[in-house]
Amino acid sequence: MELAPHAIALLISGSAIAGFIDAIVGGGGLIMIPLLLIAAPGLHEATALGTNKLTSIGGTTSAAISMLRRVKVDRRLLTIAAPLACLCSAGGALLATLISSDVMRPVVIVLLVCVGVYVTLRPGFGTEIERATTVTKAKWLGAIAVIGTIGLYDGFFGPGTGTFLIIVLTALLSRSFIQSSAMTKVINSSTNLGAFVVFAVSGHVWWALGFALIIGNIVGAQFGARMVMTRGAGFVRLMLLVVVIAMSIKLTYDLVAA
Repeated sequence: MELAPHAIALLISGSAIAGFIDAIVGGGGLIMIPLLLIAAPGLHEATALGTNKLTSIGGTTSAAISMLRRVKVDRRLLTIAAPLACLCSAGGALLATLISSDVMRPVVIVLLVCVGVYVTLRPGFGTEIERATTVTKAKWLGAIAVIGTIGLYDGFFGPGTGTFLIIVLTALLSRSFIQSSAMTKVINSSTNLGAFVVFAVSGHVWWALGFALIIGNIVGAQFGARMVMTRGAGFVRLMLLVVVIAMSIKLTYDLVAA
């Protein structure tokens, strides 16, 4: 399949925007996957998903490296959570080949609305002021378990993965939005990798296009990471609410239109 130059330019621009959003709160897939299907009408949906995972690996990994240089995170948790999330995501991608992911759409809509209401009603949530000095072992282990579940979800369905990770890390580990965003990039890179391997083995990756889109995604991700560091937790909170609203509307539309 060949694409016209203007279609490739559109996809690279969209990839940059998706990388920017992913680097802050996640949700870039809501931009890239529809763009891929529009630019290449005959493209199999699974190939669009696999190509998007390849593209996202570049952006989220570059953002993770950039943010980890400046943000103090729980590296012990990441050494356990990241591999677990990777394996769970691969399992979710395999599950998606057996069960329609459409069953998740109404559940995710409800969860996103709950997240939006929770963050709105707690304006101090995710700021340095709210940080606790200690985290209990139960919460730490609970966070690991939930992260594994989110990894499974990312491979199976996906929308909102970054947002859910930020909320879990902030709520259970008493992290600021900045720290949660940095840790989310590491975990999300792992979930992308896990699902990507399954799609690649299944032959559902447009390699040439994916590598071209990585460039735009990395540029957008670097810009997004810098915005997080310079604008602070308030900016992340605002973007989180914007993305939650956008995802809720998009998923509701898809549910009604189905």
